[in-house]
Amino acid sequence: MTLSATPPIQDSAASLLQANSTDVDEHCGGLGRWRLSYDQISAGSFRGSFTQLSLPHLEVFREITSQQVRQYGQLGADSFGIGLPWHGDGEVNCNGASVAGAQIIACVDAEVDMCTPKAFELRGVVASAARIEELAARLDIALPRAVWHQLRVIEMAEAPVLRLRAHLAAIYETVSAAPKRFDDPVARQALEDALLVEIMDMLPTARTSDPGRSAVARRRTVDRARELMHGSGDRSLSLLEVCKAVGASPRKLGYCFKEVLGTSPMHYWRAMRLNRVRRDLKRAGGIETSIYDIAVQHGFWHFSQFSLDYKRHFSEKPSETLRRARLAA
Repeated sequence: MTLSATPPIQDSAASLLQANSTDVDEHCGGLGRWRLSYDQISAGSFRGSFTQLSLPHLEVFREITSQQVRQYGQLGADSFGIGLPWHGDGEVNCNGASVAGAQIIACVDAEVDMCTPKAFELRGVVASAARIEELAARLDIALPRAVWHQLRVIEMAEAPVLRLRAHLAAIYETVSAAPKRFDDPVARQALEDALLVEIMDMLPTARTSDPGRSAVARRRTVDRARELMHGSGDRSLSLLEVCKAVGASPRKLGYCFKEVLGTSPMHYWRAMRLNRVRRDLKRAGGIETSIYDIAVQHGFWHFSQFSLDYKRHFSEKPSETLRRARLAA
C-alpha cells in the first residue's frame, strides 16, 4: 500500500527540468509553473541554476543563486511547499525571521516574499495543499492551522528534518550520476512515498517561530516601507518620503532594515530601482528609447553616477542591456 492520496501513478517517465542562467529575470523564466519574480539586491554578475524533478504528485527542487535576491509571488494556486536552506553566505529572511537549525520555510496556499543571501542554495518539495490535507485526514494527522496562508519560518522535530535532508541529498546525487533511474515508475513511487512519510512525520510537530514583540514591530516598519517603495508606480519616492510615511527616522529605518533584511534601506531601494530600469531597458526595442529618460523616471537624476551604479550592480553597462534588447526585437 502506498501513501499517495490520489489514484495510482501512471507508467510515464518523470520530468526532469534543469536550467542555468546568467540573469535574474532569465532565472525566473526557468522556474517551471512557479509564478515568482526576483529582484537582485547585491551587486555583481548573477549565476543561477534550477533543477526540478516532477513526480506524479510531488515536485522536488534544488535552486542555486549567486547574489542576494528578493523572491516574491506564488508557487502556484493551492500549493504546499517546504524549503530547506542548504548553503548561503548569510541568513534567509522570511517575514522578519531567519532560518536556523531544525527550522524550515513553509508556504501553504500563500504568497512568497523572502530575501535570500549570496551564494544560496535551497532544496525542497512542492505539492498540492488539498492533497496534503487529504492524506493527513486519511492518516488521522492534525495539521497545524497556524502555518496556512502565510509564508512562515517553522520549528520542526529534528529527526524527520534530518531524514528529509538525507533524501534530498540522495535525490540530487542520483540526478547528477544516474538520472535514468527516475524513469522507473516503481522507483518513483518508492521515492514519493519516502518523502511523504517524512513530511507527514514533520507536520504534526510544526510550531511557528516567535520573533518577539520588538522583532514584530521592526518587521511591520520594514513591510510598510517596502509597500511604499514597491507601490509607488511610475513615480519614484525619495527615502525621505518613505521615512515620513512610516514615522521613522533614517537611522531607525536603517536599523529595522538591517535586522529584517540584512541590508540598508538605501541599498535596498537603489537595487529595486535599478532592477526596474533594467526591465524597462529589456522591453525597449525601439531606437528612440533614451536610457537617460528611463533612469530619471526611476529617480536617478545623476546620470554618470547611475551608469556606475548600474554597471557595478549588473556587471554590464545600461547601453549593453539596451543593445541586446534591440537585437532581440
